[in-house]
Amino acid sequence: MEPTAGKPNFLRNILVKVLLFGVLIIVVRFAYIVTITGESCKLGDFCFSPENLSFVIAGTGAGVSTSNKAVGSTSTGTSQSDLYRSKDWIKAVHFYSDVFHDLVSDGYISAISKTLCVETPRGEDVLALKEIGILDSIGVYKKASKPLVISSKENRLPFDENTFDFIFSGGDRLDKTAQRPLDLTVSEIQRTLKPEGFFVAHVSAKDAYSFNSYLDLFNSCKLIKSRDIEGYDSSMPLIREIVLQKKVGSEIVIRDSDGNSANSCSVPGYKRDLVRNAEALIMEEPLKPWITLKRNIKNVKYLTAMADISFKSRYVYVDVGARSYGSSIGSWFKKQYPKQNRTFDVYAIEADKAFYEEYRVKKGVTLLPYAAWVRNETLRFEINHDPGKEVKEKARGMGRIQPVKPSVSSGSFNGEVNEIEGFDFAEWLKSTVTEKDFVVMKMDVEGTEFDLLPRLFETGAICLVDEIFLECHYNRWQRCCPGQRSSKYEKTYGQCLDLFTSLRDRGVLVHQWW
Repeated sequence: MEPTAGKPNFLRNILVKVLLFGVLIIVVRFAYIVTITGESCKLGDFCFSPENLSFVIAGTGAGVSTSNKAVGSTSTGTSQSDLYRSKDWIKAVHFYSDVFHDLVSDGYISAISKTLCVETPRGEDVLALKEIGILDSIGVYKKASKPLVISSKENRLPFDENTFDFIFSGGDRLDKTAQRPLDLTVSEIQRTLKPEGFFVAHVSAKDAYSFNSYLDLFNSCKLIKSRDIEGYDSSMPLIREIVLQKKVGSEIVIRDSDGNSANSCSVPGYKRDLVRNAEALIMEEPLKPWITLKRNIKNVKYLTAMADISFKSRYVYVDVGARSYGSSIGSWFKKQYPKQNRTFDVYAIEADKAFYEEYRVKKGVTLLPYAAWVRNETLRFEINHDPGKEVKEKARGMGRIQPVKPSVSSGSFNGEVNEIEGFDFAEWLKSTVTEKDFVVMKMDVEGTEFDLLPRLFETGAICLVDEIFLECHYNRWQRCCPGQRSSKYEKTYGQCLDLFTSLRDRGVLVHQWW
């Protein structure tokens, strides 16, 4: 009986050894093809590719926050199969695997983390997460690439609030390949990230301005660390890796660089660095300001020539004292200001009703037919010109606003006098733009700059403006009458220079304009 019982055991051992040997042959073959040669798998080869596998990934339906769903492979076509077996794909997966290994070592992600990769067209980062044992991972993009990436065509990600422990954005994708607006994508990342969860991004923010602009987008997160790492191909030889952590239970409050939440604000250091690199101010009063200031335009160092503005939420140009469309919006800003291929929302603030009609047909420009002022009140708008002449831009005098005084009649002024509604410009600015926006301002308000600018500082609205082109009005030498100064303005060139200097000393990038 004993020999009969031992025979099946002997055969079973032989069979197990044969099976183990076969598995070993397959593993060695796979390692040789993928790791050693880097060649693609053929149909006859003993190797695996992602389309032959099924992964366990996060649920895809709206409202799914804790359940998992097994998504099997689908027929993705020859191009998809070729992609999964390409050298570039394998190289990218290896790169992201190394990245995630470091993040695991630093404690930002673990095997039990629920993870999301945003704006990932091919899903290399998703596969890399799964390869290192973080199985509960999924990617989103406008076009699905199952089983790694699901479709997310709407502005809202198909996940509940506080779903993920870890969210990743690689390859500078938030700005370069995102299908939804940058601020909306950031909002969705913060919504779906759990409190104390981590968001890691690879961005091309090299200069201090673009780096801080990126951080400003994430107002519910705090910076944990930032470092430069080498990319996996020549298109991104060096990239910046940023690690953010979502704050717990804190209200989002706009604060200055010193942590104050009051109206007054301090301009951060990275903006002050731009001011130090700006063109020098004209210290000596020009004898022919209409020539000197016009020529000075070629010396202007635009902010957009010194820093990357890619990571701003919105782009806004505010022309205070716009006059006609061709005065500065059409002739200068549209044609000459370096916009880095960004589309700007344009606001024209003009108190002279003679220019209103032409703005009706200008697309992309919002006209505010009021006078920019320090509070909401009715003002006198005085235009010194001959009423008998045809109203043309060059022939029409520059308007100036004055508070309404009941004792002063319109007949006391030799020109055209109208009443216009003035509005609190600083408060309007605070309600229209945010610190996440890129805001350029041109101000030509016939002396009112000495009222408006202090008000911008008082309310903290000055911190919302990135760059100002300011025409300062003083009793300049007149072109028509050599040796005579204009009697229209009481300020001196020295007072204007003090205004420019004080603005720059406080970190505001302001340029002398004409």
